[in-house]
Amino acid sequence: MRAVLFDGKRIEVVDDLEVRDPGPGEVLVAIAAAGLCHSDLSVVDGTIPFPVPVALGHEGAGVVEAVGAGVRHVRPGDHVALSTLANCGTCAECDRGRPTMCRRAIGRPGRPFRRGGRPVFQFASNSAFAERTVVRAVQAVPIPKDIPLTSAALIGCGVLTGVGAVLNRALVDRGDRVVVLGAGGIGLNVVQGARLAGALRIVAVDANPAKEAVARRFGATDFVTSVDGVRDLLPTGADHAFECVGRVELIRAAVDLLDRHGQAVLLGVPAATAEASFVVSSLYLDKSILGCRYGSSRPQHDIALYAELYRSGRLLLDELVTCTYPLEDFERAAEDAHAGKVARAVLTF
Repeated sequence: MRAVLFDGKRIEVVDDLEVRDPGPGEVLVAIAAAGLCHSDLSVVDGTIPFPVPVALGHEGAGVVEAVGAGVRHVRPGDHVALSTLANCGTCAECDRGRPTMCRRAIGRPGRPFRRGGRPVFQFASNSAFAERTVVRAVQAVPIPKDIPLTSAALIGCGVLTGVGAVLNRALVDRGDRVVVLGAGGIGLNVVQGARLAGALRIVAVDANPAKEAVARRFGATDFVTSVDGVRDLLPTGADHAFECVGRVELIRAAVDLLDRHGQAVLLGVPAATAEASFVVSSLYLDKSILGCRYGSSRPQHDIALYAELYRSGRLLLDELVTCTYPLEDFERAAEDAHAGKVARAVLTF
């Protein structure tokens, strides 16, 4: 079958990847569409260290082909959106309702694929850039069949991360003032999450002025091309500032833009060894810096919720899909993503 592989030196679209049958508690999914997230590209440039060879992709949706023993919530023919969170469901963190903190779900990549007789790693417990993949049952969340799979694919990463950061981690409230640094796929979902939460002012910041129209469509009340312009709009600062790019200077900017009691929420992914600095005394007015993994989400709950919000017209998904590409055009999709030409590039099978 076809897949996008990275061998540590180059990316290649191959046609001879093999995937094993699902075991107990697993699901085999035929991928229909997969969003191209910067995390995939971060594996290639080394920002996210990952063992190779690896089948890339982690933001997908498709159709269930087979299920292993004990799987009862989905069956062949069901449409599913895939979560990257292969949490165990039984540890203390899962029991507390914090599956993103499951210690058994982080740093243990599986190898359900083979190529030329050699095992191939699975990226983010998912590998959605393959025609078929095997995931844990908890990762396959059933969705209504009237949701286009090209749109549903984006729920599993960009939407869970961005909207989840607003609703689950920052707990943005009605009337709050929100600054979003970066209007890419994650940033736009932060914007619409803030809209859903009832924020009064939502200031989107992006160096590319062409992103203003889409940012406003998702709910931004204001748009500026530099952090320097934010204080003109919010003289006393923001209640929440979300860094969605992964640049240490923007982490500092997020902290500096806060009002009293404000929160800086970090969503962008800089290099693993990156360090950021800030003025310590600036935090003594009850300001805080929050890390956020995967939107602090509960995927089985949140994916179903976001699917229904989409169906009711309150959550935008179709508008995130700037362009679709056949799998063979991965390089062109990656170039467009690097150039900031797309909110989300979606690969189709």
